Amino acid sequence: MEDRLQMANGLIPQKIVSVHLQDSALKELKGQASDLPAQLLQPDPESCIERNPPEPDTMEDPQSPGSASTRGPGGAPGGSEPAMDGDRGVGSVEHCPLHLSSCHECLELENSTIESVRFASAENIPDLPYDYSSGLEGLADDLRPERDERRVNVMGKAPNILLYVGSDSRDGQDRLQQVRSALADCVDTDCYTLYHLPPENALRDPWPDNCLLLVIATGEPVPEDLSRRFMAYLSQGGKVLALASSFTLPGFRVTSKSPLQDTVQSLVFCKADGSLLRLSILSSGCVYEEGPGEPLGPGKLHGHLDSEDGDRLVVQVPFGIHGGEAVLCQVHLELPPSSPVVQTQEDFNLLKSSNFRRYEVLTEILTTLGLSCDAKQAPALTPLYLLTATEEIRGPLVQWLGKHVDPEGVIRSSKVSLKFISSYTSEIEITPSAIPVVTDTESCSSENFDFEIYRQNLKTKKLGKVILFAEVTPTTMNLLDGLMFEMPQEMGLIAIAVRQTQGKGRGKNAWLSPLGCALSTLLVCIPLRSPLGQRIPFVQHLMSLAVVEAVRSIPGYQDINLRVKWPNDIYYSDLMKLGGVLVNSTLMGETFYILIGCGFNVTNSNPTICINDLITEYNKEHGAELQPLRADCLVARTVTVLEKLIDVFQDQGPNGVLPLYYKYWVHSAQQVRLGSAEGPQVWIAGLDDSGFLLVHQEDGDVVTVHPDGNSFDMLRNLIVPKQQ
Repeated sequence: MEDRLQMANGLIPQKIVSVHLQDSALKELKGQASDLPAQLLQPDPESCIERNPPEPDTMEDPQSPGSASTRGPGGAPGGSEPAMDGDRGVGSVEHCPLHLSSCHECLELENSTIESVRFASAENIPDLPYDYSSGLEGLADDLRPERDERRVNVMGKAPNILLYVGSDSRDGQDRLQQVRSALADCVDTDCYTLYHLPPENALRDPWPDNCLLLVIATGEPVPEDLSRRFMAYLSQGGKVLALASSFTLPGFRVTSKSPLQDTVQSLVFCKADGSLLRLSILSSGCVYEEGPGEPLGPGKLHGHLDSEDGDRLVVQVPFGIHGGEAVLCQVHLELPPSSPVVQTQEDFNLLKSSNFRRYEVLTEILTTLGLSCDAKQAPALTPLYLLTATEEIRGPLVQWLGKHVDPEGVIRSSKVSLKFISSYTSEIEITPSAIPVVTDTESCSSENFDFEIYRQNLKTKKLGKVILFAEVTPTTMNLLDGLMFEMPQEMGLIAIAVRQTQGKGRGKNAWLSPLGCALSTLLVCIPLRSPLGQRIPFVQHLMSLAVVEAVRSIPGYQDINLRVKWPNDIYYSDLMKLGGVLVNSTLMGETFYILIGCGFNVTNSNPTICINDLITEYNKEHGAELQPLRADCLVARTVTVLEKLIDVFQDQGPNGVLPLYYKYWVHSAQQVRLGSAEGPQVWIAGLDDSGFLLVHQEDGDVVTVHPDGNSFDMLRNLIVPKQQ
């Protein structure tokens, strides 16, 4: 049928199968069809978008036969276009007999339909499939010159990004996962669907009509017939991104440079606005050179090696007269720094340091190719759940709440109102300033945080015993505000969240809170007239140290290169930050009420680095088999270690904890400059008795640097005064 037979909603049948039905079955079907309500023919377009990927053996249209398009032909809402002459209702199925492909009447009808289509409006019907057997030479003649250059999704199908990774081998499946993961981190997967395009489907199926972007990511040569179809898609206004692929366009050729293969190189990338990005990338071992054919006008995006040769690794190529466009890359933008291809620790460090810029480059390319890479919409807020680490504390907690909530069950503070309820329903509103707290622990479950694991790893006398947990909350720093001064200190409060929408950093900084980050705010009460009460700046150092010790005290994990940076950061070596601490303290009478906010990356490798990345690299380098860690385990271990460190400090003062702190900190004998690159050169000596930084100047003078007035710029080895 040459793909010319289509059903009413634009689906192209793959095959026709004859089925024998008995008369009784036919009568029953006829009765069901005639009784069907008319409104069923017009389903809600929003509820009918099918986002499930097709089965591996077929590249189906993303909408099921029973679904309605979100937009109908000509931009009308799906299901609402007027009926055309000859359209038949469901009850008229008996008047639509099927014919065989050899039927003379069908052949005549097909020919007349094709002839009519040639003169129909391009805005209201899809293109006829291109005959790929005739080559590319006649392609321009087949395309209608009057068609608007913007590729119109006339069928109103779901916005598909198709991923071609070559043969269905183990390497191909690995590449598919890598490409899918990289793209999903850049585009909103609620707006785009990522589909695998197997070679057999790429040749057989009508995918070009519903493809917003074709990604070609295979080191294998693209078969000639497939390459011609990809070129035909481009000629009709398609968009292509080639990642480390031999696929190219006339005017360019791919040239191998073996010394570059799988090596880390320095790339200079020019963005659409002309600004430059320099980053470390993993090269495929090939470059682009002028090739046979008519030279094509280059686009605005381009990238070249930061070397004397300046080999081209990224080119943007407009193609055809209908808005087709390709970005060709001989850079592995799809591979994470933890890829097995990356062999050395030095290469891993270089790529991880540039990982954020790798995503910036990929986002720039996708945006140029017409996709939206706007920040994803913040997840919806969820209720809090009131949990306890032990059953013994639950009874006193419930009694205390009964005496302190108002008649509506609310505890109010200047930042948030907490309304305690037995169960939650979707009708209850959740806002950043008014959050329900569910007291029924049986209804709390989370895929991302296991409370049994938390309880098993929490070995404290007081801290972290009463938990306010949320899947999504504005910020954990505000949740304890109304409880911290009233609740008995033995009921150690902690707020834990899987995601934050308004995470706070130091000063006016925001703290990004992606899935996989351990997020908590812990309440600690310190007597004013105690060793730590007289040296409150040490609290942030103790918390940073607790995170590092929580990991490195696990048997086998002692050499994971996790460290502390003054005054309040957790670092991978001295290279990259993966966590931070924020401390707010309030003195009431003779007691400091201290909220310690902490966030550190556990499983979220992108866009920077996480603890499990360090474990993966350690396993690779040492042939070890250390297991990845979990946020629930590490939050509990961190609270446990912190309580022990506080006890040691109260007994022995700073000298009781500084040896362990210096064991893990990144600044030993570090040479830095004060203020600017031209400022005085100093050497870091350690912490003074109050927790401030001690530095030795060249003339022998000792200078104390206070954390609330200064910050440490690790990249430039500067201690920089904060701007007021």
